[in-house]
Amino acid sequence: MPRLMSVSLTEQQVHARTKTVTRRMGWRMLRPGDRVTLCRKVMGRRPGEPLVRVVDVEIVSIRREPLAAITPEDVLAEGFGNMSPSQFVKFFCATHSGCQPNTTVTRIEWRYCETETTTTE
Repeated sequence: MPRLMSVSLTEQQVHARTKTVTRRMGWRMLRPGDRVTLCRKVMGRRPGEPLVRVVDVEIVSIRREPLAAITPEDVLAEGFGNMSPSQFVKFFCATHSGCQPNTTVTRIEWRYCETETTTTE
C-alpha cells in the first residue's frame, strides 16, 4: 500500500497536474520507484473528517538540498509559476515551522500514475 502525502497547500496544482516536485522537511525514506498517494489532508483530521485521496504518483528522484537552492524551473515544477525563487522560499518558511532559507529539505520529484481518482474514505 502506498504511503500517504498531504498536498493541502497545493491541491489545486495537483489537480491541474502543474506540480511534479515538492519539498519536504522529512521524507528521507523515499526511493525512486516508490508509489505515494497524494491526499487533501493526512495528519490533523478531525474525528469523522474523511481522508480524501487525490491521485497516486511514482517517485522519479529524491535528493537533499538547501531550500534556498531552488531554481526558477523548480518553482514552476512546484506549481507556483507566479513566484520567484525568493518568494517561494519565503512562502515555504512561513508555512513550515522552524524552516529557514538555509534549512536542508528533501526535494521529491514524481510522475502521475493514472488519471485522477479522488476518493473519500
